[in-house]
Amino acid sequence: MARLAGLRWLLVLWAAAGALAAEEDGRAAVGAPGPRRHAYAAMMYMGTPRDYEFYVATRVMMRSLRGFGADADRVVIASLDVPPSWVQALKDDGVKVVSVDNLKNPYEKQENFNSRFKLTLNKLYAWSLVSYDRVVMLDSDNMFLQNTDELFQCGHFCAVFINPCIFHTGLFVLKPSMDVFKNMLHELAVGRENPDGADQGFLASYFPDLLDQPMFHPPANGTKLDGNYRLPLGYQMDASYYYLKLRWSIPCGPNSVVTFPSAPWMKPWYWWSWPVLPLGLSWHEQRRENLGYSSEIPMALFQALLYIGVIAVNRLARPSLSKLCYNRRMEKSTMFLLTTLRVVVAWSILAAYTIPFFLVPRTVHPLLGWPLYLLGSFSLSLIVINFFLLHPLAVLTTWFGLIGTLFVMACPWYMNGVVRALAVFAYAFFCAPVVWASLVKIMSSLQVLIERDAFRLGEPNQTAEFTKLY
Repeated sequence: MARLAGLRWLLVLWAAAGALAAEEDGRAAVGAPGPRRHAYAAMMYMGTPRDYEFYVATRVMMRSLRGFGADADRVVIASLDVPPSWVQALKDDGVKVVSVDNLKNPYEKQENFNSRFKLTLNKLYAWSLVSYDRVVMLDSDNMFLQNTDELFQCGHFCAVFINPCIFHTGLFVLKPSMDVFKNMLHELAVGRENPDGADQGFLASYFPDLLDQPMFHPPANGTKLDGNYRLPLGYQMDASYYYLKLRWSIPCGPNSVVTFPSAPWMKPWYWWSWPVLPLGLSWHEQRRENLGYSSEIPMALFQALLYIGVIAVNRLARPSLSKLCYNRRMEKSTMFLLTTLRVVVAWSILAAYTIPFFLVPRTVHPLLGWPLYLLGSFSLSLIVINFFLLHPLAVLTTWFGLIGTLFVMACPWYMNGVVRALAVFAYAFFCAPVVWASLVKIMSSLQVLIERDAFRLGEPNQTAEFTKLY
């Protein structure tokens, strides 16, 4: 009897413990959300001249998704050589980082292969994220305009045709599957046809019949679809559509995501992207709101102070050139000197306008990048003016012309992109003769410089001295 009583108490304690554990689990389920079934994913790898810029772009995109209230995990598939500091910054942003080995690209020896796409096949790792029911795979040059969580209702593979015949892999929806992932690796090993040697060509070959599939429309009851679907164009609006009309007017689906499939140096995160590309400012506004510019501001301030110092020195310094005297009979030497001087001046002016462009931090805000560039080109132009005793207005004509170009491109009152392009063309057409006249004036002044004072042809002039310009 004693044993039965003891057994009974053990059963009671076990039942009580089970009930308590169930209650604890229930409270935990109410107080904290469980693992999410969906994810927005992007990839990051090293080995290009623009690794840092894509890192910044990825952080901005992931933070903007959080700002739009995306009810999904944010994942970055990062190669093992991504710097630990970048990985930690992503984790601090609440992003889950999945470290992977780079997939070997078997298409490197194709004639049309572009080396910057060598590691884009890492995007196939998205099919290995089997802890999620649906994944939206993204390129870093996407700019979200609103929440797009309805995409998680799409089928096993869904993509947008921004090209009439080829879908774009800058955004696509997939259902993760290890079987599909292993099959893709097998297809890589056997050399499946790939027109461009990148992820775009491989996936277009792997899903050849997507063009014949129905258009995706999210079910009102929130259920998930099976099979493959085409996504409406509004989920991958090519920025060039905007540049044509300077507004969005895409009737196919919600106008939700902008993509920038342009030349690498015209991506929206570069400071020169605006006002050359009107949407560049919109991207930088998203960065200002979500990430900020703390990494670029110190360098920008240092450069600004350096340029101001150069301007101050130019104002205070008295220009002086060594006196060169030539005999009247050395006409060939004089002509050689004049030609050499013209070449040196031309290259010096070109350097004054190009060097500051490459010194400005490339991912700084355009409203800071352009003033910094103009300040730098102005300060270096003053050095050229003082050293060669050139007319200031002639050298700075191009500088004023650049300012005018920026105002013409940034004008917000154009009816459409065609009118804007015509305005820029008209401005350039009328400015070209002015710039040419200034260049002719500079070259003519060098002729006078050779013939007078320190460069006069004749008896040495021991007292000739150049006077201060200011």
